[in-house]
Amino acid sequence: MSPTASTPTSTGTLDATLDGLAEGERRWAGLPLIARGQLLRDVAAATLEHAQFWVESACRAKSLERSSPLVGEEWLSGPYAVATNAAMLADSIDALARGVSPLSDVRSSPAPGGRTALHVFPRTTWDRVLMSGFSADVWLSRGLTAADAASASGLGQLKPRETRGISVVLGAGNITSIAVLDTLYEVVASNRAVILKLNPVMDEMYDATRAALAPLIDLGLVQVVTGGIDVGAHLIEHPDTAHVHITGSSVSHDAIVFGTGLDGARRKAAGDVRMTKSITSELGGVSPVIVVPGGWSRRDVRFQAEHVATQRLHNGGYNCIAAQVLVVPQDWEHKGVFLATVREEIDSAPARAAYYPGSDDRVQAARRAHPTASECQNGRIVIESLRPGDDVDAFHVEYFSPVLAIVEVPGEPSDYLTAAAAFVNDRLAGTLGANVLVHPRTRRRLGVTFDDFIEALRFGTVAINAWTAVGYLTAAAPWGGYPGASLTRVESGIGVVHNALLIDQTEKTVVTGPFRPLVRSLGTGQSSLMPKPAWFVTNRTAATTARRLVAFVAKPGWSRAVAVFWSAVRG
Repeated sequence: MSPTASTPTSTGTLDATLDGLAEGERRWAGLPLIARGQLLRDVAAATLEHAQFWVESACRAKSLERSSPLVGEEWLSGPYAVATNAAMLADSIDALARGVSPLSDVRSSPAPGGRTALHVFPRTTWDRVLMSGFSADVWLSRGLTAADAASASGLGQLKPRETRGISVVLGAGNITSIAVLDTLYEVVASNRAVILKLNPVMDEMYDATRAALAPLIDLGLVQVVTGGIDVGAHLIEHPDTAHVHITGSSVSHDAIVFGTGLDGARRKAAGDVRMTKSITSELGGVSPVIVVPGGWSRRDVRFQAEHVATQRLHNGGYNCIAAQVLVVPQDWEHKGVFLATVREEIDSAPARAAYYPGSDDRVQAARRAHPTASECQNGRIVIESLRPGDDVDAFHVEYFSPVLAIVEVPGEPSDYLTAAAAFVNDRLAGTLGANVLVHPRTRRRLGVTFDDFIEALRFGTVAINAWTAVGYLTAAAPWGGYPGASLTRVESGIGVVHNALLIDQTEKTVVTGPFRPLVRSLGTGQSSLMPKPAWFVTNRTAATTARRLVAFVAKPGWSRAVAVFWSAVRG
């Protein structure tokens, strides 16, 4: 497939498109569940068929050299994420068609604070082989049991004929799978037709997006349009649309809900909501990485420094859960060498174009606002020597650019964990994701203290020895801010997406990964065959590994699994 130019959609075309979607919604209402499941499988197949074109389009959008190992990011966060999510949504719909809960084969166990955890990953032998050492648990809202979750699982597909109108999905401008995943979730979980407006930064993705969604477009259930703020405003205000879903910033959310300028600020302060339609959102925030002392070796310091650099610099830093604040123990014996190594990894990470609008300006604003900030290579900023009580922009402003702040927190391990949790909960903007780095033996030694610490973190995804992006890539896991946000205090958004098991009333996802790669993990009591992950910005074979992983998803088998592993170990 060759690229074609996309032009902003005219008002007349938008109105005609909405008329067509109303008819598509009626067709969808009449489809049996088994046919719906097949449509989702067709989306997965179309995504895999056009995966190469998708990645090439993403490289053009981001000015990324197609020969760079960083292209692996586009394979994983693009077609891989969409294909695996669509396939699992199809499995969930197929289960409902048989009269079975999508959670019928999901194990559960007690979680801290009287909660129930659903073990949603790994689910298959292939999961255990290709993501060795990784797991994901979904914590239900307090008081809910696994039986409660099983009976409610299915969401909009429990009453398939009760469709809920047309949703406007305002696509993100950073990760190419977001707009498609949000569209699929609106269709399945909420039983809506969707008009997807791409972010102008992603105009290059117009044809690839339409190719992936072609089965739903052909039904008249989904349409993709392009354009700027005027197109989005027309769709939001149109009488034929019932719902809005936005991935972006809290500023964009507030502009939609309350309006802009001083009038918008006054309406927000008064709780005077301007829009009459329902809205869901995923809005990012200031994400922390919390280092837990104890048991670290020099090699651990190096590996986890690469990990932190990845969490900040993946996709150029233009991620809603990019790590922005690194929390370290003030008196940790490895603090000095660890921080120096983190800086080295940030300095030496591959250069890339600052494709996201305003990036350079935000980096310089961070430099001016923080006296302890210093520049690294390739326009990156590190802000050092901060304390939890400081009142600085780095705690409140999501820079959405390569800016990393370092906060030193005093206290012995148990007191440190309590103080670190209070800091990230109360001082940092947003509730989307938090990362924790801890030696497995130290975790076991801390016992209930560590469990209480994880329970205390008010974030939608908490990653232990992993990056929260693994939760994003895990189709079965809900993705969104911590529950409790409101229109006037939206934090990291209202509602969840992804969630391919269609679980109702979730609190958070807890992802766990290996502290050490491959054979070095044997010394921790947490064995794993996972080499350096393909999403690390330091991985030399990331593009090949990720491309082979997508090929494996298209046609699983041992020969393709071995090909993935062989590339991965050379990374």
